[in-house]
Amino acid sequence: MNLFLGGQLFFIIFGLIFCLMFCFTFFMIIKQMSIWNKNNHSPVLTVKAKIVGKREHVRFSSSSDGVGSSHTTYFVCFQVESGDRMELMVSGYEYGLLLEGDEGQLTFQGTRYKGFERSFDQNFSY
Repeated sequence: MNLFLGGQLFFIIFGLIFCLMFCFTFFMIIKQMSIWNKNNHSPVLTVKAKIVGKREHVRFSSSSDGVGSSHTTYFVCFQVESGDRMELMVSGYEYGLLLEGDEGQLTFQGTRYKGFERSFDQNFSY
């Protein structure tokens, strides 16, 4: 009798964990689709901005045979004329070209980075 209850308990716990993982995955997919849709419906804007920060996020993973890999995501923080700041994800190539203190025209769509054209005018006052 106890073996039967233990088996049922295992399947109940396994089922709950499976349901939680399924719900979490479904929620993340819906969230990402919502962000993608919002970005697609946002206007493409070009504003004066200054680069005030840069950062990298590195994720490491390893397989059971001991082989590891990493993935780096690059972010740049821009400050616009109003004083607001926004952090946008950029490619590694763009990350290497942009320097803190650079000023110019930032083009973005929602949370999507579209480009930055450096200005050699340097008449911004942030």
